[in-house]
Amino acid sequence: MSGTFKALRIYEEANKAYKPVIETKSFDDLPRGDTLIRVEYSSLNYKDALSASGNKGVTKEYPHTPGIDAAGTIEESENKKFSKGDKVVVTGFDLGMNTWGGYSEYIRVPSEWVIPLPDNLSPKEAMGLGTAGMTAGLSVSELFLNKIEEDGKIIVSGATGGVGLISLAILASQGFNVTAVTGKKDMHPILKKIGATEIISREELKENAGKPLLKGEYSGAIDVAGGNTLDSILKRLKFDGIATCCGLVDSPKLETTVFPFILRGIRLIGIDSAESNLKHREKVWRMFANEWKIKLPDELITECNLETLPSYINQILEGKIKGRVIVNI
Repeated sequence: MSGTFKALRIYEEANKAYKPVIETKSFDDLPRGDTLIRVEYSSLNYKDALSASGNKGVTKEYPHTPGIDAAGTIEESENKKFSKGDKVVVTGFDLGMNTWGGYSEYIRVPSEWVIPLPDNLSPKEAMGLGTAGMTAGLSVSELFLNKIEEDGKIIVSGATGGVGLISLAILASQGFNVTAVTGKKDMHPILKKIGATEIISREELKENAGKPLLKGEYSGAIDVAGGNTLDSILKRLKFDGIATCCGLVDSPKLETTVFPFILRGIRLIGIDSAESNLKHREKVWRMFANEWKIKLPDELITECNLETLPSYINQILEGKIKGRVIVNI
């Protein structure tokens, strides 16, 4: 394919600073892959901000184009599963980490990374969900697969982040009583609006944290924090309770005891949306287009473009972003 397109490139400078530059690129600049996609929307995740700021644990070599999410239209593909004009979505795998990512008008990827977008879901809606939505969807799916009590209470940590907000919205839409954990008091009205039946602070959650077990209140949990937050949640699960974990914003270390596991028979399930089974991903996207069709409040959705994206990257690193940022490519 001939012609040029625009992409946001991150350059490593001599003083170890990292500079975003919007460049005009040719299709020969794209990596190898059997599928070319015209990107309509991407989204901003914390991992994107790490990549854009030079975190070598996320991205090893620069210059680089971040963007771990992309939704758009098939331009060409060697895979007969896809035809030109098909709406598709790509999240996870190595997109935007060490492979050219979604902050670009075009991406070229292996067809094994590409999922057909369900008819009832637009590229913009898909990127309102993105990797955060996929992580939330896989977490909720595990609760359902493990037959969580239909009338049980579920606790969600990091409730004002992307995973927490979307998990809360899904669970509330399915009729569950959800306790949201957050340290941001100004977000209480929005959490209530989405469907939280109770809101507690991180400090309340961690009360009496030194005890090996606490009162069993919750049938299930979705945790994005790890560390002491996850430890406190495990101690509060009822008999046969289920918890999923997908993050480490509190700490990557989990210091706990076996008591919740051997005295209450609880289960702890890890979630990795980047490498999850393609069939599981397809199922989650179908659910988002149908049974889990949700709409976050307008105040939780911010739309930007490639030119204004760098300012939002700085904001997410400073913890100033609420909800989801959609990038209109």
